[in-house]
Amino acid sequence: MSEQAGGPRPERQPGAAAAGGGATDPGHRRLALRTLLGAFPGHAPPADALRLVADGLAGVVLFGYNIDSPEQVTSLIAALRAARPDVLVGIDEEGGDVTRLAHATGSPYPGNAALGQVDDADLTRRIYRAIGAELAALGIGLDLAPTVDVNSADDNPIIGTRSFGADPAVVARHAVAAVTGLHEAGVAACAKHFPGHGATVVDSHLALPTVDVPLAVLRERDLPPFAAVVAAGAKAVMTAHIRVPALTGELPATLSRPALVDLLRGELGFTGTVVTDALEMKGAATIAGGIGPAAVQALAAGADLLCIGAAVDADLVEHVAATIAGAIEDGRLPRERVEQAAWRADELARWVASAVPAEPEQHDLGYVAARRAVHVEGSLAGFESPLVVQLEAAFTLAEGRVPWGLAPHVDGAEYLRVTPGEVDAATLLAAARGRPVVVIGRHTHRNPAARALVERLAASSPVALVEMGWPSSWRPAGVRAFVTTYGASHANGYAAAVALGLAA
Repeated sequence: MSEQAGGPRPERQPGAAAAGGGATDPGHRRLALRTLLGAFPGHAPPADALRLVADGLAGVVLFGYNIDSPEQVTSLIAALRAARPDVLVGIDEEGGDVTRLAHATGSPYPGNAALGQVDDADLTRRIYRAIGAELAALGIGLDLAPTVDVNSADDNPIIGTRSFGADPAVVARHAVAAVTGLHEAGVAACAKHFPGHGATVVDSHLALPTVDVPLAVLRERDLPPFAAVVAAGAKAVMTAHIRVPALTGELPATLSRPALVDLLRGELGFTGTVVTDALEMKGAATIAGGIGPAAVQALAAGADLLCIGAAVDADLVEHVAATIAGAIEDGRLPRERVEQAAWRADELARWVASAVPAEPEQHDLGYVAARRAVHVEGSLAGFESPLVVQLEAAFTLAEGRVPWGLAPHVDGAEYLRVTPGEVDAATLLAAARGRPVVVIGRHTHRNPAARALVERLAASSPVALVEMGWPSSWRPAGVRAFVTTYGASHANGYAAAVALGLAA
């Protein structure tokens, strides 16, 4: 789900009332609200957000722009609960590269790729139990995690290190551990993105990806982690805005009844709450003709709890609710289907209200785990006093602009940040003054300018490359060492600094 709250508001369809221009039935509006997860800007809920909660809004999702300090978050949630005690409060807190609580510094936990690399399911359970304990202490009861996609495409632009790996059995094992850990902490897990976003090379925030494979491939490669978390009692599953022609036809899974009812509920036996990915994303809104129509189609397809997105205000929530109410009133959407969805959302809220929070985990668990994940190819001998060069890299909409790299962790080393394509190797070699060079990259193999820069440096100087993105088969010619962290969190950066002997 996108962390971006700025920029133009999503387009809305005119006519917030039922077809024919009549006023929306207040009962239908309230029923529609019970299926929606809204959002709001700022560090305190505005009055119109509190009014929506009081009127029945199922819940809200918090983003980085809502987070300043633990005390502030506790106060924010207390205000929401004062409006209605059973309101759901959700967040995308995956650890690793996608963090909201630690958006200002980077997560103190490694992400799924690092945990899959260690392949200690009990460690994964403890990491997610620790994340859950932090959420529960703040009053957050729904974590839109874990990501259980099998990352079968090296160039996947949106999953990558958010995945436990490319092996369905490994991903399934750790998916169950993650769900178990969150539930032990008293936080509802929401496994995502069904039926599997790992084979895509398009970001569904920006367009509708297509995974054109037979159902047999989907069942063998992408579905095992979802089957595993369903069997383990996951409270929620999030849909993907991806098209699988053999399953969904021309529609994304979020809007597909064969995906959500026939496959997820019928074949896999899921009885919990089906949550949509953000309906503002292009993979849903553009296909459906707007956020309101996407909400109607998602409910008709079998979704229960609809994430609107990050760029949300009260007017947009009212628009979506009115569009749903209008569809009930003109017969396009059976009232019974919306009642069923609202009941499932209510059931999720009841589970959260009855859950018992866990005690906090060991405080440095994430840093210990990240150190276990570091993989070194070659030799780091002779890199004790290097020039450290961080190659600036883009971030995804799911991640948001979160700090990464080794800068907070190195002790005394000269540290430069450069943009590949805007600096040449000769300039950096002159700055190194004969010292070895440690290059810090993220998805380095995807950037031709970054690849060329690393190899030119390695032709004239001892170079170690630290890769903090999804590892690929590419290894730069001439480097003395290739270090993989399997993520770019604060914990991953510390782990790399320790491996290099540079930790403060």
